[in-house]
Amino acid sequence: MKIASALALTVPFASGFSIPSTEKLSNLGSNEVDPTSSGSSTSRRNFFSAAAAGLVATQLPIQPAGAVTGGKDGNLPDLPSEAVRSYLQYRIPLQIAADFYIFDLQDMVGDIEKWGEVGQLFRVNNNRGQGQPSKIERDFVNPMRILLLSMPPDVADDMRNAQFRFEKAMNSISKATAGYRKDLPVEIPRETVNVARAGWEDGRVALNDFFGLLNGVTGLPELKAIPAPGPKQREEYGRSARRYNELIKKTKLCQNRGGPALSQAWGQLMVSGYLQDSCGIPD
Repeated sequence: MKIASALALTVPFASGFSIPSTEKLSNLGSNEVDPTSSGSSTSRRNFFSAAAAGLVATQLPIQPAGAVTGGKDGNLPDLPSEAVRSYLQYRIPLQIAADFYIFDLQDMVGDIEKWGEVGQLFRVNNNRGQGQPSKIERDFVNPMRILLLSMPPDVADDMRNAQFRFEKAMNSISKATAGYRKDLPVEIPRETVNVARAGWEDGRVALNDFFGLLNGVTGLPELKAIPAPGPKQREEYGRSARRYNELIKKTKLCQNRGGPALSQAWGQLMVSGYLQDSCGIPD
């Protein structure tokens, strides 16, 4: 098991510090595969191959039917090559962005003391004139634009409409929460709170519409819609908040250590009884 854990922790992130686009993250569930299922009639060589595969499989969550996707799956062979490339690149980051929307942003919008943090999500970093996009732009809007521009015109128009509605909803949240900080207590009108919450709901509907159109054109129901708020919302969503939080912690630790290359050097300097690469993907 230590060998398998080491293998799982040595997988580096994708380029940059964005959330890794790998099939291992497509489902943050906790089901695992039994590695002892190889039959007694297999040859010696096949037996060891099956055993090795089973050892790695114990570290991987069971994927949904359409999670491990290639260019020949679903309707992808019928789409333009640029659309296929964009879909395979952005489908998992978009789903993890949806995880943020339900697990983090929903609570931040509903808690007035966190409105200062909400404002940071819409802030553009113009440090040294480089103009880094905001988190909302980087994680949601830009991938949506890239995807719709690569799709056939008949579906691209509907996807663009969903993207515009999502941006409008995010602007509502940004305007409602602008200027509020925890260290500057002020009275917030009830209608302002309602505007922020309505913006989150409108954004949820628009994002779900975009996901539905993307699932339809690819023929692969991989992207999960965000259920309406309620006591069973997270259960209906079906993705793990715990695994999402573990991923975010590992991502931040990797960034703080300078990325995958420097993270390995840091790990070798740590005297903790074992080597843990902070840029490895969580189990």
